[in-house]
Amino acid sequence: MSVTRVQKTFSELEYTGKKKQTRRDRFLADLEQLVPWAHLEAQVAPFYSNTAGKRGRPAIGVSRMLRMYVVQQCFGFSDEGCEDAVYDSQAIRGFMGIDLGRESAPDATTLLRFRRLLEANQLTRLLFETINQHLASRGLLLKEGTIVDATLIAAPPSVKNREGKRDPEMHQA
Repeated sequence: MSVTRVQKTFSELEYTGKKKQTRRDRFLADLEQLVPWAHLEAQVAPFYSNTAGKRGRPAIGVSRMLRMYVVQQCFGFSDEGCEDAVYDSQAIRGFMGIDLGRESAPDATTLLRFRRLLEANQLTRLLFETINQHLASRGLLLKEGTIVDATLIAAPPSVKNREGKRDPEMHQA
């Protein structure tokens, strides 16, 4: 099996030479490493359309759509805002695996259809419960914030006892 090496674009070369890593860069790198992407893809794949052998434009891969959806939810983007963010942010394009020199980003309508597919099959809650359980097992918590403030933070230990009630002996700093 041969590996095809693709030459980097000027934009990619410029981006890799930048001096400062932004909070968005760090956040997306953390998501890339910490989220069980293969598990999430397996949860969505049975519901996602397979266009093999069909006419028309091929479907965008489930991995790319999942990443776009997670970006949308973490940064609080509208469908159109998320599409714009993909075009505006090299960090988001890198996270999604998009090279604008070779392909276009999924449009807002495609994201809308994907989101509706997830909602119609009750997958939205399942996906984020899976992500949060996976992060919690590593002592992390995903909190939604503004566009630049979505962060992974160390989760404080619970102050509730086994019965689910607040334990007067426990305190949070």
